[in-house]
Amino acid sequence: MKTLFEEIKASIKNNYNQDRSFWRPVLPWGGVFTIKAGRKAVSCTPLYVEIRLKNTCTIDGFLMLLYVILHENENFPRELSLHLGREFVDCFLYLMDTYSFTTVKLLWIWDKMEKQQYKSEVHKASLIIDLFGNEHDNFTKNLENLMSTIQESYCSNWRCPIRVQEDQQRTININPPQEIPHGNLIRLAVAELFCSRIELCEERGCGGLREFSQRVFCHGAPPFVVLNMQHWKSEDLAYVPYYLDLSDHKYLLEGATLFNKEEHHYSAAFQIDGHWMHYDGLRNVNLILLNKPPEFLLLSSLVYIRAAEK
Repeated sequence: MKTLFEEIKASIKNNYNQDRSFWRPVLPWGGVFTIKAGRKAVSCTPLYVEIRLKNTCTIDGFLMLLYVILHENENFPRELSLHLGREFVDCFLYLMDTYSFTTVKLLWIWDKMEKQQYKSEVHKASLIIDLFGNEHDNFTKNLENLMSTIQESYCSNWRCPIRVQEDQQRTININPPQEIPHGNLIRLAVAELFCSRIELCEERGCGGLREFSQRVFCHGAPPFVVLNMQHWKSEDLAYVPYYLDLSDHKYLLEGATLFNKEEHHYSAAFQIDGHWMHYDGLRNVNLILLNKPPEFLLLSSLVYIRAAEK
């Protein structure tokens, strides 16, 4: 039996222009997990025999991207095991490979999410888990310390009340420039977050110059990064860079998650062997091979993978 990834790659290789969709649903929205209970379960509480998942698009797109990233880069499973745990990575890949889509979502929910991050209730004989919300809360923030960065700054004024400061962040939030400069806006915004610079110190009554060091990753350059782009307007996203320099490492665009405000729904786009695909778990035909790279006008996040060292 071919794995899901092998099936997807085969469909790309053998596709015909009149049919660019994958032959079966992949990681469909929601999910139902039936509990195979024995006789003793009759007296157990709580009394439910199935688990129903709702509004799973807040994790679906990222789970699909994570699966593609792990399969396309042979060293990444070992690296990610250091952050997410080897047992989790192995189990995740096995469940996706074998089309166990509801189980892989439960793996993420129970292994990586805190209970206060989702709503759950027992209704009749079902435990209902509702993941309605923000994908960065439900996925990105649960990647342990994978993308943690730190930046130090020193003020030139010896009398500054806080002369030495450290700014540590667990995720990478890219804010749009307040002024519209010339050049690529995303690359400039990333440089503003990561590059060294000198600014006027903002401590009250100081007036000194504050020198910021280059922002660096706390645990070494991660195999991939997720840039939170949810505060950007579509008119500022006319050009998305296909590579970025982050803390002395080059990263290549691998995919993105997209957010439809009207439907409050997330989908994803990603590359396999240079071919772009669009994934939307809510649709009947939910994995489609694209003729060209997607338009990134409804961005929620950009995902870049670390380029191989030459």
